[in-house]
Amino acid sequence: MRVAVTDACILIDLIELDMITSFFQLDLELHTTVAVFNELYPEQKQILQANQSVGKLHVHNLKDDDFQEMKQITFPRGLSQEDRSVLFLARKLGGAIVISSDKLVRDFAGKLNLPYHGIFWILDQLVDGMLVSKSNAIGILTRMPQVNSMFKVTMMKKEIEKRLSLWEK
Repeated sequence: MRVAVTDACILIDLIELDMITSFFQLDLELHTTVAVFNELYPEQKQILQANQSVGKLHVHNLKDDDFQEMKQITFPRGLSQEDRSVLFLARKLGGAIVISSDKLVRDFAGKLNLPYHGIFWILDQLVDGMLVSKSNAIGILTRMPQVNSMFKVTMMKKEIEKRLSLWEK
């Protein structure tokens, strides 16, 4: 089982796109931090707490020693403390996959030699693992721009179109 650390933007998108249940069925050991958890609305936290209570999500409370270690890493200015906690935890867990839709997080994960992926990778994994049907995935892809304006950007639209043409066959 692969170990992965997620940030808030991924969790929010997965909840909004009704993909969270399928996401927790992937062959991943999923982790996040209390800092990320605290970015969420109460109803989002409730969904995640249900997965946490059955051992599908591990929420880490970083300690003072961890924050001292984090200070030794020269993070880009644009990374929030929550994003930094995700990257730190992925490194601490021995090179876990970083799952984020945030380009700055993914880029810095690469600089730390951490594997990283985003929402499209998750959707690909769900379809490949037959946890989500192609027709369901097509519906998710068409809803993405309404759920998050980030998916209206040209690069994201190309990713959506690429999968639509692949899965509509």
